[in-house]
Amino acid sequence: MTDSSNPFEKMLQQYQDMAKSMNPALETFTPKGFENLWPTMPKDMMEMFFGNALNKEGLDAKTRLLLTLAALTVLGGQADAQIRLTLRHLVEAGATKQEIVECIGQMSMFAGIPAMTRVMELAQDVMGEDEESET
Repeated sequence: MTDSSNPFEKMLQQYQDMAKSMNPALETFTPKGFENLWPTMPKDMMEMFFGNALNKEGLDAKTRLLLTLAALTVLGGQADAQIRLTLRHLVEAGATKQEIVECIGQMSMFAGIPAMTRVMELAQDVMGEDEESET
């Protein structure tokens, strides 16, 4: 007996049905909507929380965020929402497109080309959003 339907779609649908039965508000949930719940922090707040405010000789927020992006890339570029948020924070912290691209590219040796390509696509998408919001 063979089932021609996609087993991954079935599994995803089962999980979505289960989540909706626990919380009906999840019926309209989308990953993009989730991302909108977490706006980018202003640069001075990022420095206070993630930068060198507590450790004067430590890393600044931009460097810490570049390290976070590198780690998310090495993990396979699977956490879209976290990668997008980190990219938006990097831009807010003053990272250039070149620095972001080099960070992702450097990780290709450790994460592999597919992971690097995935994160690069997310970066292009986020950078496009930033350029659209500036105009």
